[in-house]
Amino acid sequence: MSVSFADIEAARQRIAGAVAVSPCPESVPLSELTGSRVFCKLDNFQRTGSFKERGARNALMLLDETQKKRGAIAASAGNHALGLSYHGQLLGIPITVVMPQFAPLVKITTCRKLGANVVLHGPDLAAARHLADELAVQQNLTYINGFDDAAIIAGQGTMGLEMLEQVPEVEAVVIPIGGAGLIAGVALAIKTRAPQVLVIGVEPENAASYSAALAAGHPVPIELKPTLADGLAVPQVGPRAFALAKNRVNHVVTVGEDSIALAILRLAELEKGVVEGAGAAPLAACLENKLPELRGKTVVLALCGGNIDPSVFCRVVEKGLVADGRLYRFVATISDRPGGLAKMTQLIAGCGASIKEITHDRAFSGPDITAVRVLVVVETRDREHIEELQNALHAGGVVFAAQS
Repeated sequence: MSVSFADIEAARQRIAGAVAVSPCPESVPLSELTGSRVFCKLDNFQRTGSFKERGARNALMLLDETQKKRGAIAASAGNHALGLSYHGQLLGIPITVVMPQFAPLVKITTCRKLGANVVLHGPDLAAARHLADELAVQQNLTYINGFDDAAIIAGQGTMGLEMLEQVPEVEAVVIPIGGAGLIAGVALAIKTRAPQVLVIGVEPENAASYSAALAAGHPVPIELKPTLADGLAVPQVGPRAFALAKNRVNHVVTVGEDSIALAILRLAELEKGVVEGAGAAPLAACLENKLPELRGKTVVLALCGGNIDPSVFCRVVEKGLVADGRLYRFVATISDRPGGLAKMTQLIAGCGASIKEITHDRAFSGPDITAVRVLVVVETRDREHIEELQNALHAGGVVFAAQS
């Protein structure tokens, strides 16, 4: 079954009142940072924290009465599971979700609170999908693919309609890619209504399944590597989604993990919002200067999800601070006699850097028992400040080496 623009329009009517029309405000600080006029489509404000509600609600409402009574099942790393769990509860449809064993804890817990039967299985989405397919047959449940189901794609496409109406002067939209359901639906909506608008996709370097499909001419499996954008870690894009997107998406770029972490940090600092790695990927592409053609243009970034574990968020913020040159770690060898540590800390203080942590390593400091090796973490303003600190330490006679 293919997906048409009429399907997207019908999905919009079907989900109206149950899925929020998320705001799309202009961001002055992000515009100043990127050189574009930036608007942020805040689907992280949805009830379950992501755009997945759009497709989930549409797909569930299209089930026949027998299917609704028996229930639906899906394999998901989190956001699709959340969307199905929430709207299944509202519609009285039993939901089973199979999630990888290492899915984010906040997503597992929330799905259970929403009444879903949560099954944890396997190290990744592929293993979870295999079990979900078996359970669907055994229990006579309807399987709903999180990114390649026609009703899912049509539901996700409603975001594109909203973008065009909220920012009529938009010249480009930047969409994260996992299984490609979102970008397929958005591209279909936008290219039908406003074919001049650029549709640009972003995926993590460690999970570039769409780029692999483009290179091969069709979806192919890839080996996934760990990524902060866990919601985009799909080993193979959907064939239906890829067929819809490949001739409608203008450009696709990949982004590194440091850029994703930095984008999460920038959004927290500048927009006062919590966005998960998948949702931060569009900004990451701008920060990494992967989209220079967007400078001076009116751009909408799809901040599609905000479900990130608080503990992970803290670690990601620190990783972002490192990428931004605002945390610096080095190992120094100093005198273990009185005044040795004071000399080094005075040099650091004299540069205006703030010491966060100092750890002494006497056991492995070498044969000179009058010297000690110390691991130092300092807070700095930026990379230029780090260079200033390095010069001061060198001038002060401190032997040191940076640590990544």
